[in-house]
Amino acid sequence: MTSTAVITVAHGRHDHLLSQRRALAACEPGPADHVVVAIDDEDVASLVSDGSPPARVLAQDREAGRLPLARARNRGAQQALDLGHDLLVFLDVDCLPDPALLAGYEAAIHQHPDALLCGPVAYLPPAPDGGYTAEDLAQAQPHPARPAPPAGEVVLDPTGHDLFWSLSFAVTAATWSTIGGFDEAYVGYGAEDTDFGRRAAARDVPIGWVGGALAFHQHHPVSHPPVEHLDDVLRNGRLFRERWGTWPMQGWLDAFEADGLVERTPAGDYRRAS
Repeated sequence: MTSTAVITVAHGRHDHLLSQRRALAACEPGPADHVVVAIDDEDVASLVSDGSPPARVLAQDREAGRLPLARARNRGAQQALDLGHDLLVFLDVDCLPDPALLAGYEAAIHQHPDALLCGPVAYLPPAPDGGYTAEDLAQAQPHPARPAPPAGEVVLDPTGHDLFWSLSFAVTAATWSTIGGFDEAYVGYGAEDTDFGRRAAARDVPIGWVGGALAFHQHHPVSHPPVEHLDDVLRNGRLFRERWGTWPMQGWLDAFEADGLVERTPAGDYRRAS
């Protein structure tokens, strides 16, 4: 029998977190534990103290004013392992699980225990008064940039690791150990999840696209491009290039360059525009 923990990193977005917990309570089967890593957010513990599933809250400080997402996810995973769980499901705080999400991941992990499993994510419009209805969720379509097989199917992809994203994914305890977790040198916005996909590829861990393990991304305002994260994008992108030889987040970099915010160096790298 699979023992599943859901791991969520939270900083603000309290309404999203509470909506996620209500959706987790409706999952069948539900998780044994919900490990919530609260980054610089003392209110999270009291918000999730009641209800189902049981919440385990870890406090995490910022690092040099930035959100250490990689470290927070690693701490959440270690807590889940210490509690004895053998399936780790990561859900961003913005994401609502479909009632069948955990069942989909659990079925897929029995078929492919050595894979990095990713379910489809559908992006929701702004929530109407009273919140999203079942009809709203039924009309949401999975993001077209990632595979979304039919429910019950798993498509193994040995070369699709650059499509990995951390919104919703699952691994066994053994596969988490094989990948080695997230690289904690990444701090702040961007690249830590692309790096995680590359780490999985380097260790011959295939991506498994899981049909039916659907999550819904709750709407919130974002910047296009994310100018407030420019320095993080440059720092983490440079670190990624040192690790893997290429720059990630190319779409954001192109947009920053078009807006005159960054420029190419003679060596082909990026820096703030002078």
